[in-house]
Amino acid sequence: MTIPPHTFLLYHIGCRLSVVSHFVIHLIIIFLSFSHSLPSHSPMNVDLRHIHKTFGKVHANDDISLDIPAGTIQGILGENGAGKSTLMKVLSGFIYADAGEIRLDGRATTIHSPADAIRQGIGMLHQDPLDFPPMKILDNFLLGRAGGLFPDRKTARRDFLALAAQFDFSLDPEAYVDRLTVGERQQLEILRLLWLGARALILDEPTTGISLPQKEKLFATLKKLAAQGMTILFVSHKLEDVEALCGRVSVLRQGKLVEMMTPPFDAGRLVESMFGKQVTLAARTPARPGLVTLRAQNLSLEDSRLQIHQANLDVRAGEVIGLAGMEGSGQTLFLRACAGLLHPVAGKTLVGGRDLTGQAHHAFKKQGVAYLPASRMEEGLIPGLTLTDHFVLAEKMRGVFINREAALGLARQRISAFNIKGTPASTVESLSGGNQQRALLALLQTPLNLILLEHPTRGLDIESTLYIWAKLKERCAQGSAILFISADLDEILQYSDRVLVFFAGRVSPPLDAAQTSVTQLGQLIGGKGWETLAGEAAHA
Repeated sequence: MTIPPHTFLLYHIGCRLSVVSHFVIHLIIIFLSFSHSLPSHSPMNVDLRHIHKTFGKVHANDDISLDIPAGTIQGILGENGAGKSTLMKVLSGFIYADAGEIRLDGRATTIHSPADAIRQGIGMLHQDPLDFPPMKILDNFLLGRAGGLFPDRKTARRDFLALAAQFDFSLDPEAYVDRLTVGERQQLEILRLLWLGARALILDEPTTGISLPQKEKLFATLKKLAAQGMTILFVSHKLEDVEALCGRVSVLRQGKLVEMMTPPFDAGRLVESMFGKQVTLAARTPARPGLVTLRAQNLSLEDSRLQIHQANLDVRAGEVIGLAGMEGSGQTLFLRACAGLLHPVAGKTLVGGRDLTGQAHHAFKKQGVAYLPASRMEEGLIPGLTLTDHFVLAEKMRGVFINREAALGLARQRISAFNIKGTPASTVESLSGGNQQRALLALLQTPLNLILLEHPTRGLDIESTLYIWAKLKERCAQGSAILFISADLDEILQYSDRVLVFFAGRVSPPLDAAQTSVTQLGQLIGGKGWETLAGEAAHA
């Protein structure tokens, strides 16, 4: 596949930092925290006036003014790269605006850092929660709170349980964060920000990668907070989420504020405002399956939380199979086993007729298997390296020395072919999420027998999603088979030929996507209808 071997090496080294190392980091953060008293939880109006921010030649925020009254759930809508996250990072102290003013409750203020922002009552919940997975929930809850090296854990535990009960969150303060789902990690971060005194809460693409029940729980929490006077800024590219939650919406396009709307929302007008044109889904294109590319035969898998027993699946060249289920239901175990990243405890994995059971990821790569992880910047790409560096690393080495001119030519060709908004010298962390995903696809070698993807369009807008799937369908036409995980049931049914549903380690027989509804899929994911499914399979 595309991912250089040393990327995984660096990732696994990072994952294996000792708990002691993380605890030292935890102590440093607490020691450096300089919030000595909690701000009051009174309502707060947020006013952004004529905000400008540039990065080189890119005008990320171009004269944006936005007034958000207390108790409002304000939607911030826009395509990838529209300037949404930049504006929120200005408000939350991660970056400085080049010009403009922030006013809180009518007072002009300067926000110097995220710690300063939380002192002034502004907390930000990032798309990827900022926590320490090897540590306990209570330790993470304490991060940023005054108390020196020896915080009052008894009081903190009492406050945590009281807050969790208020919002009906089922979190054990003594559990470890690495055992939580993304939705539960979001709940932990919301509680922590509230405890630190947040009066305005920013959420950046919070429904990315969480299940429908988790999303419903999140929305209920945000509505309760808004009813208590909290100011909520909800950043998204998903129209259905904005329509279900927000009391008003602002649309950004290419750094400018181009639309303000209140309910009832006109979805067509919002889409046109986001992209400057109407965007429609492509028609479903059923596969013409070829030979068996992957055979999972009586595959049994397990980790510390879950077991899967005797899963069977034949995947044929040219077809797309979607893996659906709540996070932690087993689909990630299955996908990683198909990539050689997880060894089965029983059963066989055959690729192109060759038995690769128990072999390393490198052996699967040699058989034309590519794996694109969900965590782009942790497992897929290498921060600090340029696009050119990545394309060179993904190619087979020819000789000892790198031909820089040829490398630049390759980078320009891939950037153009995949419409990446960047240059050969752009570092991957400087790209938007959509462009990082395009870069990952551009790293794929040709030909490939099997492409395995975790959440290939997570955090992407409609246009980027359509582009990614157009490129993937081109691969299917060339004979590649695709297995992918998605939390978006509409995406599963739109692009899959067949669907596997995972529930608590159980795996359904393959379902015909064209004959399956979102309702049926949702029920199976929630554990309903499995007896009927088993009966149908027995009579098939």
